Amino acid sequence: MNWQDVLADPSLKNLPYKIELNQEGKIEMSPASNRHGWLQAKIIALLSRVQEHGTVLSECSIETSTGVKVADVVWFSQEFWNIHVFETPFRAAPEICIEIISPSNSRKEIREKIELYTNQGAQEVWTCNLDGLMQFYTAKETLEHSTLIPVFPMQLEL
Repeated sequence: MNWQDVLADPSLKNLPYKIELNQEGKIEMSPASNRHGWLQAKIIALLSRVQEHGTVLSECSIETSTGVKVADVVWFSQEFWNIHVFETPFRAAPEICIEIISPSNSRKEIREKIELYTNQGAQEVWTCNLDGLMQFYTAKETLEHSTLIPVFPMQLEL
């Protein structure tokens, strides 16, 4: 199965789960809580407020070496957009990819996503736990704060 098959399959529409494809083309799903959705909306609103240039997108599909992954939130520049427009999935990762960590996510899974997104070109990968604590990563290190958007808070107000 490829991503276009997933998008076209009527039985997969309106599921209350995040769908991704693994390297064998098999669907992987994880349920999202309302808290997850609230944090996602909060990050989108904050990014839109503090970063006047670029675009914020939710549920962004990205082709990786192990299948299609869906970042909860991404930020990308006009330059990225000019190259990728409405590719689905994006063949490269946007500059910032953000994952909200749910109880169903293992540390190994999050580490793998950080590596997958940075291998596809993401300059930073951010994570947000369910308490609103943000962490910022590059391919090589954990950052004190985002270097691309340094004013983004390290703790979201709940």
